Amino acid sequence: MTAPEGTPPPVRQLRLVVEAEDYEAALAFYRDVLGLPEQAAFSSDGGARVAILDAGRATLEIANPAQKRYIDEVEVGRQVAPTIRVAFEVDDAQATTDRLVAAGAEQVAPPTLTPWQSLNARLDAPADLHITVFQETLSLEEREALDGFGTEGGE
Repeated sequence: MTAPEGTPPPVRQLRLVVEAEDYEAALAFYRDVLGLPEQAAFSSDGGARVAILDAGRATLEIANPAQKRYIDEVEVGRQVAPTIRVAFEVDDAQATTDRLVAAGAEQVAPPTLTPWQSLNARLDAPADLHITVFQETLSLEEREALDGFGTEGGE
């Protein structure tokens, strides 16, 4: 479903809210090491704190169980991802992976070229998140020409 031209989209932003036991470490990792700019921060009574980090454009990737297993097999060689995995598109998957590991993330799989021609690395990161950092090696137009690409709506 697409909104008619000139009509605002029904959803303006995807915001993923993550509880982090070690708030300071998680904030430093995602803001300072991964490089997500801080948009706002709020605090409340009882030591409550939140920081809103800008992760660029957001998408929601819905995969059936077979696709989730396939992605794990391609990127890692075994089933590792929980129900939710957070993925960040970066300009240099290897350099980003190296930087995140140096900051305390655990590398699950090194940057691996996938059948959809992106370079994807898997990490276990602060706040108990299983993440992918990925680098596109082809333009969207080039990827759309690959087998298996298209849209569910046939558009």
